[in-house]
Amino acid sequence: MNTPMIIEALTAVQRAILANEAQIESLDRAIGDGDHFINVRRGCEVLVVLSPDLKGMPPGLALHKIGMKLLGTIGGASGPLISSFFMAMGQALQDTDEPDRRQFAAAFANGVEAIKLRGKADVGEKTMLDVLIPVSRLLLKLTEQGLPLPELCAHLKDEASRNMLATKDMIASKGRASFLGERALGHIDPGCKTCEVAIAAVCDTVLQ
Repeated sequence: MNTPMIIEALTAVQRAILANEAQIESLDRAIGDGDHFINVRRGCEVLVVLSPDLKGMPPGLALHKIGMKLLGTIGGASGPLISSFFMAMGQALQDTDEPDRRQFAAAFANGVEAIKLRGKADVGEKTMLDVLIPVSRLLLKLTEQGLPLPELCAHLKDEASRNMLATKDMIASKGRASFLGERALGHIDPGCKTCEVAIAAVCDTVLQ
């Protein structure tokens, strides 16, 4: 995952987020703050504009710049969390011009751990971590096994989708949805849907 691939992935994620606007907004209106999609869309737009400035940077620095930009762009509770993810990934990849799969998997895990620590949340609390943590663990496992890239990406997309759908049956203990109690049952977490869409877009970009 070099910097040109990161830039391509940013564009792909923006397209995918826009293509899923109706569903993400609907989910957020049901159990969220109502501004999740607006904030995510704003963040994607800013990163696409930032992309030319990232050219020539090593991946670690590019990811750090992305995190810093998002910190001042995305509002709501998700802003600091998502920015922490990118900055932690950047820190893990500093001084690495061409990260291999193991290095990228470790960096992704580092980013997910940053969200976990900052948000004081874990699996089973109906947050974006219900997708990110299982996907991160699977990525580390499959990378160690040396699975071919097409199979690895297919498994990651399936894992993201399965865990996103599983949030329907969860009662939230974090965020606005936690105030709804059992009324949040039957609804997918909007942050998990956003993460599922983004992970699928990145996987498809890598395969291209």
